[in-house]
Amino acid sequence: MELGLIIGLVAGMAFTIISIIIGGGNIGSFIDPPSFMITVGGAMSAVIASYPLPSFLKAMKSTGKIFKPDNVDPIAAIKDVIELANVARKEGLLALDDKSADMNGFLRKGIMLVVDGTDQELVRNVLETEMGYIEDRHKENIEIWELMASQFPAWGMVGTLVGLVIMLQNLDDPTTIGPKMAVAIITTFYGSLFANWLSTPIANKMKYYSKQEMLVKEIIVEGILSIAAGENPRIIEEKLKVFIAPSLRDSFGEGSSE
Repeated sequence: MELGLIIGLVAGMAFTIISIIIGGGNIGSFIDPPSFMITVGGAMSAVIASYPLPSFLKAMKSTGKIFKPDNVDPIAAIKDVIELANVARKEGLLALDDKSADMNGFLRKGIMLVVDGTDQELVRNVLETEMGYIEDRHKENIEIWELMASQFPAWGMVGTLVGLVIMLQNLDDPTTIGPKMAVAIITTFYGSLFANWLSTPIANKMKYYSKQEMLVKEIIVEGILSIAAGENPRIIEEKLKVFIAPSLRDSFGEGSSE
C-alpha cells in the first residue's frame, strides 16, 4: 500500500487542528454544517455538471488505485522482460505463451501478438494505441480532481458572500456581528482546506502514478519488440536500463541475463 498520501492527509489535518488549539481556538467553532454544505456540495455539484456522471463516478473510484497502485514498478517490468528474453532464446517464442501467463496483462498481450507472428510494426501500433487511450482516461480523472480543487475555494467564497448578506440583514444586535462574521468566513476556510489538503494532493498523486504506468508500458513495448527481433537478453537489459535512474540500475545482478 502507498502510504505517502495517507501520511500527508493525516499530518495535514493534525497540524491544522493542533494549530487551532494552540492558537486558543475552539474546534467546535470550526464545525458549521451550512458552510460545509454550500462549500463541498456546491463544488461537487459544479464538477458533476461539468462532466458526464459516469466520468465523475469513475474519477471518484480511481482514488483507490493511488492507495494501492498496480503495474508501476519499472524494475519489475524490466526483470520480467529479461526473463522472457532468456526463455525465448533457449526455448523459442512459442514457450513465452505459458511463461507470461501470470505476468502484467499489457505485457502478456504484447507477447501473444509476437507469438502469433504479428508484424513488429503492427505490434508497436497496437500497444501504443492502447497506451494512448489509457493515458487519456488518466488525464480525464486528473482533470476532474483539478477542477474540484479550483471549485472548492470558489464555492467557499460564495458561502462567505451568502454569510455576509445574512449578517448585514441582521444588524439590529451588534453583539451578533462577530459570531456571524466568523461563520461567514468559515466557508472560505473550508474551500481552501479541501482544495489544498485533499483535491490537489490526489490530483498530483494521480499524475505521478500515471507517468509511472506509462513508463512501465514504454519499457514493455521496447522489450517485446526486442524479443521479437531476436536480440540478446543482455543487450535488451542494457537497452531497458536507460529508462530508469542510474541509482536504480544496481538492483540488477550480474546474472540477470544469461
